Amino acid sequence: MACADYRTIAAFAEDQFVEKRSRFIGAIAPVSTEEEALAFLEARRELHREATHNVYVYTLREGGLTRFSDDGEPSGTAGKPALDVLRGSGLVDVAIVVTRYFGGTLLGTGGLTRAYAQGARIAIQAAQVVEMTFCTRLRLVFPYGLYGKVSYMLPRYQVQTVDAQFADLVTMELLVKADQVEPLGRELEELSSGTVIPDRLETLYAPFPQ
Repeated sequence: MACADYRTIAAFAEDQFVEKRSRFIGAIAPVSTEEEALAFLEARRELHREATHNVYVYTLREGGLTRFSDDGEPSGTAGKPALDVLRGSGLVDVAIVVTRYFGGTLLGTGGLTRAYAQGARIAIQAAQVVEMTFCTRLRLVFPYGLYGKVSYMLPRYQVQTVDAQFADLVTMELLVKADQVEPLGRELEELSSGTVIPDRLETLYAPFPQ
């Protein structure tokens, strides 16, 4: 299983600008499949039915799939500049649509290239970028008397507490960066004299503080 960390966005975002009376709207959304990317494109086309162009680009982590389109603009002046910006950002699992409402003034090939690159750029700048980290979800169950020791040691690792319940026993669910699961488990066993053994629930990608 591939386990390299990657960068994507948390949620839909958009921004816009006007260039020589043409309005450009850059919109970006997180997607994980080509079907989701195409559905986002269709939604933007439906929303902006009166627009002159809806230029798109998307890139997926799975299979390294990338697609783009000039949507009727002169070849190489729209989709490719947007793609270059997206590639430069290092983001994956995202789709961008740059919508243009023509304002009556021709921009020329250079102007179009700059405008569509800017449309992609402002969409990315409007979004919240997240680092997706390969993690393991752990469950810990231990006597309440050990809670102080466990709480003291956890900040030494890259860990997020997902849930904690306190009864006769403490039950905690943690997200732990995958390469830290083994050392964390060893220290837990040592401080508890072997009574606290983490239960590995699943491995997954999740937003994680860097």
